[in-house]
Amino acid sequence: MTENSFENMMHSSGGAERIGNMLMSSGAVNMVMNQAKRMMWSVVEYKDLQMVYTCAIKEIETKLDILSTEFNLKHKRNPISSVTSRLKRTESIAEKLSRNGLAFTIENIEKNVRDVAGIRVICSYIDDIYAIADALLKQDDVKLIECKDYISSPKPNGYRSLHLIISVPVYLADSKKEVMVEVQIRTIAMDFWASLEHQIRYKREIPDQESVCNELRACADVIAATDEHMLKLRKKIESAEDAPTEDDMLLERLRKLDMPIM
Repeated sequence: MTENSFENMMHSSGGAERIGNMLMSSGAVNMVMNQAKRMMWSVVEYKDLQMVYTCAIKEIETKLDILSTEFNLKHKRNPISSVTSRLKRTESIAEKLSRNGLAFTIENIEKNVRDVAGIRVICSYIDDIYAIADALLKQDDVKLIECKDYISSPKPNGYRSLHLIISVPVYLADSKKEVMVEVQIRTIAMDFWASLEHQIRYKREIPDQESVCNELRACADVIAATDEHMLKLRKKIESAEDAPTEDDMLLERLRKLDMPIM
């Protein structure tokens, strides 16, 4: 709009009102554009945060893979049966923050949601759980934030597992970031019960809920007793074997020389 046309509009009938409407409209457009920009930056920052948590998962998976390789080469058996990982869904993160009266922001996610990155380690025996946890926590760059031992103190529903909240450094191109990861370590039997319990109960209205909960708890106790029994049997068999001599151990290591290291 030229200076002359602006002056003509000001002096015409209703010109001032039209200019005011135009300015208000322009201000509204700018406000919407600024909001859109902030929203886009928030999306970009959130994707960056997801990337960092994904890298933290890879860090822990690498550590566990190295431990698994060492156990395979140095010992008769490997305490790690399998390792799985997941990134918490955005919906679940939002729900968790909402339950605590918190807004969905990057800062709130990093400070208040400790299980955005999750890893589950499945072991054969109960003592393997603590052996893996101990080996992981001995590493210099792994910091223990919190430990919840649901094996020695099961949840009321019978759930058993060892939960570790740890932090590991993630090295990016121009920075280093400490990132929290939840590591759950449990036996095959514990994982079997937890998976079935989740399938049965997940978002369902259960008739005669108290009775069902009691039965699930009883099943958990049976599975826990089986875990204990299997551990005792393994130790009994191991104690009955002749203690390996130094030559036996050397021969065992030589047999494994040609094993692929992966």
